Amino acid sequence: MYFELYLDVFFLENFMMDSLLLAAVNRIMKCGRPSGWIFFGGMLGSLLTCGVILLPVPGALRQILCYLAVSSIMTVAGLHPKSPGMFVRMLIMLYAAAIFTGGIMYLFRPYMRYASLFYFAAVAAYYLLIGLWKVAVHIFIRRENIVMVTLYADCEKRTVPALIDTGNELRDAFTGDPVSMLDRETASQICREPEKAPGFHFLPCRFAGGESVIKVFRIRKMCIHTKEERWVEDPLFGIGEGILSEGGEYSVILNPEILSG
Repeated sequence: MYFELYLDVFFLENFMMDSLLLAAVNRIMKCGRPSGWIFFGGMLGSLLTCGVILLPVPGALRQILCYLAVSSIMTVAGLHPKSPGMFVRMLIMLYAAAIFTGGIMYLFRPYMRYASLFYFAAVAAYYLLIGLWKVAVHIFIRRENIVMVTLYADCEKRTVPALIDTGNELRDAFTGDPVSMLDRETASQICREPEKAPGFHFLPCRFAGGESVIKVFRIRKMCIHTKEERWVEDPLFGIGEGILSEGGEYSVILNPEILSG
C-alpha cells in the first residue's frame, strides 16, 4: 500500500501532541518544570518520531521505538525525573494521558477536515484532562479529610462534619495559636453571643477572594473523631462570612496544626 507523508505537518502535529502530553503530566504530577523544557521535550520527541518513521525497519520494531524509546527520551528531556521510580510514574501517566487524549481525538475525527480543528481538539482534550483530574483529586481529598468533630461551648454541645484543610495556615496574631473556621449557623448554635466568649477579638486575614476581618473566640474543648479520638482544649475559632461548603459536606474547617499540637 502506498501513501504520502508530509513530514513537516507530521512533525508539527507530533510536536503539539507531545508538548501537550508533557504539560499535562507536568501539571498532574506537580513537577514544576518551566514551559521551555516542556517544549524542548516535545520537539525532541517529534524529531525522534520522524526519524523512526524514516528508518527501514520492521513495523513492530518501529512501534517499540516510538512508544517506548522515544517516549522515555522525551520524558527525561522535558520533565527531568529525579529517580527511577519517578520516571516510571511519569511514563505511566504519559501513556494514560495519551490514551485519554487519543480517545477524545477519535471522537472528533469525522469532523477534522482542517488542521485547525485538529489543534482545537488537541487543546480541548488537554484542558478536559486537567479539569477531570482536578475534580477527581478534589473529591478524593475532601472525602479522605472530612471527619466528625464535637464542639463544646457555653452549655451547648454539637457534633458536626469538619474538613481538615491543609491549605488553612491561619494563626492568631496575638497568641500564634492555629485558627479553625466555623460557618455562621454552627457558630450561632454553639455560642449565642461570641462577643462575650473567652478570647474574643477581631482578626484580619486573607482569603482566596481577598482580605477580611473575622470574629475569633475560644470554645471550651473539641473532640476530633478519628481512629483515635483527639481532644483539644480551648481551641480558637473564627466565624466565616459565608457558607464554607456549598454542598453542605462540612460546617467546620480545621487548621491541621491542631492535630500536630
